[in-house]
This record gives sequence, C-alpha cells and structure tokens, in this order.
Amino acid sequence: MVIIIMLFKDPLKPAKLLRRYKRFLADVELPDTTQLTVHCPNTGSMLGCNEPGLPVMISRSDNPKRKYPHTLEMVKVETGWVGINTSLTNKLVREALENALFPELGQFDTIRPEVKTGNSRLDFLLSNGNKLTYLEVKNCTMARANIALFPDAVTARGTKHLEELLRLHEKGHRAALIFCIQMAGVTSFSPAADIDPLYAETLAGVVEQGVLALACRAEVTPKGIVVTERLPVVI
Repeated sequence: MVIIIMLFKDPLKPAKLLRRYKRFLADVELPDTTQLTVHCPNTGSMLGCNEPGLPVMISRSDNPKRKYPHTLEMVKVETGWVGINTSLTNKLVREALENALFPELGQFDTIRPEVKTGNSRLDFLLSNGNKLTYLEVKNCTMARANIALFPDAVTARGTKHLEELLRLHEKGHRAALIFCIQMAGVTSFSPAADIDPLYAETLAGVVEQGVLALACRAEVTPKGIVVTERLPVVI
C-alpha cells in the first residue's frame, strides 16, 4: 500500500549543514556560500544525521513573525534523505490512519489530535462509539545496518508516554504506539537499548501486557514524503 502524503508547496533549497546546536537551531551554507541560521524542528539528538558537511534541504516560511524564516526539513546520509521535521510526523501518521494502514487499530469514525490524559498528552484518540484507542507517535531518524532505532537520546518523556499507554490499556481501552521512520534502507524497527535501556525495557514490558507497537516507513525526497510500507517491530 502506498500513500502519497506530503508534497512541499514550494521547492526546497539545497544547503550544507555546518552545525546543529541549542536543540532547535542549525547553521547551514547555501551553494553561493551564504550562511544562514535555520529552525531545526527536532528535539532528539539527530544521531547519525547531524554531522557537519552533510547535504540538507531547507524550506522558507512567509510568516513575518518568525525570527528564523528557514526550516531544516531533511538531511542526506549514505542511504538517502532522512526527514527530521517532527512537525510533519503526525500529519504522515494521520494520513496513514485514514488510509487504513493499521488494521490492528480496528474501526474508528473520529480522529482527535493532542489528547490530554492523566499527566501526559498523547498524539491521537481514535473513537468508534464507546470504543477508544489512544495513540502516541514517534519520529525515527536513526538506523544501524538495516534496523531503524528509537530513541536517539535518553527520553524520560517517551518512557512516561509508555506508562500512560499501559495505564489506559489496563482501564480497558486500546493503546498503541506508532514509530514513523522517515528514511530508506531499513527493514525493521527496534528500540535503541544501548542509548536508553529504561525506555527499551519499558517498551518491552508494555507490549507484553497488550500495548500495540507498530511501525511504518516513509520515502523522503526533496519533492515530498511518501509512506510506502509497514515494518516489523522487533523487541
């Protein structure tokens, strides 16, 4: 199943990554050697796709209130382009949901984003009458060999989300986690236990108790992003 998701409205501009810093900033160099500071919409470490000198693609916003009008959209590594803009991830997954890419989630007639539950905020609530499915989404930009991995840094917040999903599952709701992998050259997903052993252990535990862990892969190009397939989750 192929789902065309995200076509960039305006052409992206090529550049070279100089450095990524302060979590949300990056310096890049345009082909004419002009240097820009751009917004980096990714809270992770971007391990494997933050090395100086890597080719990148940037977009430009027309919003006059933005301090940095350009946004880092993707980075090119050995296997191809990697989508690092996490603000697009939920749009990708929502379109996948609407196209029934995840039949394990059952039937639903409404998709509600950004749902507050307990002390957490989860990405989606799917509902079909009284049947509720709580869903958290994670963007994955790291891989080793042909295995996509998450997280790329210790994530206490991610572990908290897992615990909240389990709590909701124990209350009788369906609970699930979707890893959206925006890169080529991978054939499965696994937790990065060497980076965050607590997250990996917690993920294994909640899955064993009934929380669903699912993964999809998207092809990333400067023209757009296409969700192309499901990937197996190996824990």
